Amino acid sequence: MSRPLVGTLATAALGAAALLTAAAPAGAAPVGPAAHHNPTPPRTQAVDFAGTVALNNCSGSIVKMPTSQPNDPALVMTNGHCLETGMPAAGEVIVDQPSSRSFTVLDKSAGNLGTLTATKVVYSTMTDTDVTLYQTGSTYAQIEQKYGIKPLEVSTDHPTKGAAISVVSGYWKKTYNCSVDGFAPTVKEGDWTWKDSVRYTPECNVIGGTSGSPVIDNATGKVTAINNTINENGEHCTVNNPCEVDESGNVTVHQGIGYAEETYTIPKCFGAGNKLDLNGDGCTLPKPSGVRR
Repeated sequence: MSRPLVGTLATAALGAAALLTAAAPAGAAPVGPAAHHNPTPPRTQAVDFAGTVALNNCSGSIVKMPTSQPNDPALVMTNGHCLETGMPAAGEVIVDQPSSRSFTVLDKSAGNLGTLTATKVVYSTMTDTDVTLYQTGSTYAQIEQKYGIKPLEVSTDHPTKGAAISVVSGYWKKTYNCSVDGFAPTVKEGDWTWKDSVRYTPECNVIGGTSGSPVIDNATGKVTAINNTINENGEHCTVNNPCEVDESGNVTVHQGIGYAEETYTIPKCFGAGNKLDLNGDGCTLPKPSGVRR
């Protein structure tokens, strides 16, 4: 959770992350390392800020599943560590929690269009992955009619090593461009453990407040992962300093390298009407206690 977990677990992440973003005055210019030159192949899809949102301490996006319909209630996705009621504990899964959180909707150039308001937390966890999905009080059709914005689609394909990607932060109104360096079987940070995480190449040197940013596959324009952490100081497996653990239990640390959590399995957990179905065919998201596995 780095930097505010920012990338690190970006903001909620917090703690540090939250402090980092909270300290920035409204409208302040992004802080942190200057953007790096992107050495990856030219993108085949134009990646901009349309479909992204800014939270008070994190980034996020308006997302749809492949089966979502125009009149379904729109979903907003960010990190589990960005949850307004506090970071879920290791092993904790939250579903159907009331929420009135607001999100600032951005246009393609990162201009503020207005706000969306949540009606509930559909799903949130920091176990195996790091994700919160909110249901809003607006449908996709209503958002498009009011703001001219379409949702980002969550891909059902596993990310590909070497793929050119963009991490699009609505909080900082900044885009990071890099490639998928590879995959970590297990990433540990503090009390939390994530599985099959995306490892960035160094150009995506994400900072606090970028937590929850959609990771866009430049070839498809779809969401392939969600940004969540970076190793800031080279420490081993501490908060803001994630480590990798391989199948044999060997621990490695990559200072300055960021990670994202894959999202391709999420669509299998949603049915008609954007209804969460943790018992759906192929759904592998962790379930809360008491839910049939």
